[in-house]
Amino acid sequence: MKNDPEQLIELALKAGATHAEVYQSRSLSRPVSFEANRLKQLESSQSEGTALRLWREGCPGLAVAYGKVEPEALVEKAIAISQLNPPETIEIGSARTEIHPPVGKEIGVKELIEIGKEAIAQIREIYPEVLCNAEFECETDITTLINSQGLHCEYTDISLSYSLGVEWVRGEDFLGVYDGEYTRDRLNTETVIQQILQRIQWAESNVSPPVGKIPVVFTPDAATMLWATVSDALSGKRVVEGSSPWSELKGELVVSDRLTLSQQPDRKPYECPFDDEGTPTKFLSLITQGRLEQFYSDRATGRILGTGSTGNGFRPSLGRYPTPDLVNLLVEPGQGSLIDLVSQLDLGLIVDQMLGDDADISGDFSINLDLGYRVEKGKIVGRVKDTMVAGNIYTALKQLIALGGDLKWNGSCYTPSLIVEGLSVVA
Repeated sequence: MKNDPEQLIELALKAGATHAEVYQSRSLSRPVSFEANRLKQLESSQSEGTALRLWREGCPGLAVAYGKVEPEALVEKAIAISQLNPPETIEIGSARTEIHPPVGKEIGVKELIEIGKEAIAQIREIYPEVLCNAEFECETDITTLINSQGLHCEYTDISLSYSLGVEWVRGEDFLGVYDGEYTRDRLNTETVIQQILQRIQWAESNVSPPVGKIPVVFTPDAATMLWATVSDALSGKRVVEGSSPWSELKGELVVSDRLTLSQQPDRKPYECPFDDEGTPTKFLSLITQGRLEQFYSDRATGRILGTGSTGNGFRPSLGRYPTPDLVNLLVEPGQGSLIDLVSQLDLGLIVDQMLGDDADISGDFSINLDLGYRVEKGKIVGRVKDTMVAGNIYTALKQLIALGGDLKWNGSCYTPSLIVEGLSVVA
């Protein structure tokens, strides 16, 4: 039985709070795991987390519970924490009811098992010596937000996802290729399987890496590293801190004029109708033809900047306050497939899978390739190993050579492949 948010609000007000808010997340997951080509595990897990945030005499208190909890105990804890904090501006949504019907379609465990077995069989039919690991999952998430001002938002999200990893050991040579998909209504593994098989074929031969300042191709999986830094630089919180290199560049050209980026929270499969503060999400034109259009904010950041919230206040975890984060970052595509991009290069490097951390807000990075390929005279000639790529993301995105049309979701980022200059390749 779930905790009652309305009861928590009522008890918090009786205990002396002037404002109170309950954020609740419940999930039911049914993953099916495969290891070394065989079905390994079936399990079902259910979880519930409840966060009570209140203000007493202007001082905030935040208490979190997992599973069933005594409501009086949670309120008492939040009140006690508020006595340790200084007063702050109260950020809370106004009265509104927004309860959405469930989105997505459930798939049973039996069907997940059959899909997993068939996917592994297709790969091993071509490469019988490889080992396949996979996880297929159907998950239902229910998000509820209620506060003392009369706000009640609720959203039920049914998702289907899988990750598929192929490992090939040839003597001392190890190759790992990984891919997957997140969707709503049905699992179709065919495209991902073909992409994995293609990457294994490209990696059958190991070749020496090209070195120096050469054009670098980022596949959609790898390009997400670039957009993670761009997203960080577009955060209103970074502007308030003065740490974004773009803080004073609104309206200016900050990347190549071929690049247009937007937030589209209604795009499947990562659609999100409201943020964790109860503010409706909306379309945001972030960068248009290279020019910085706007930053994104939560309530607190929007108040400081004078722009108001853009509906981007999300909790990194139940025990933390909302902070600015994007929903569905979309990169407007160019034209052509990855092969079309490669055909433009006389000599180059493809970055597909990486080891190491993302770049920080400075944009500087240095990554080791987990999976990459050498390009010669417009052709992929083999896999490169023991190779490092370094440079600055902001500089590279000003030196965009080409942008593909092969859009792919990687997390909630929808991006094509691209070619940039200004990076150093070291072996």
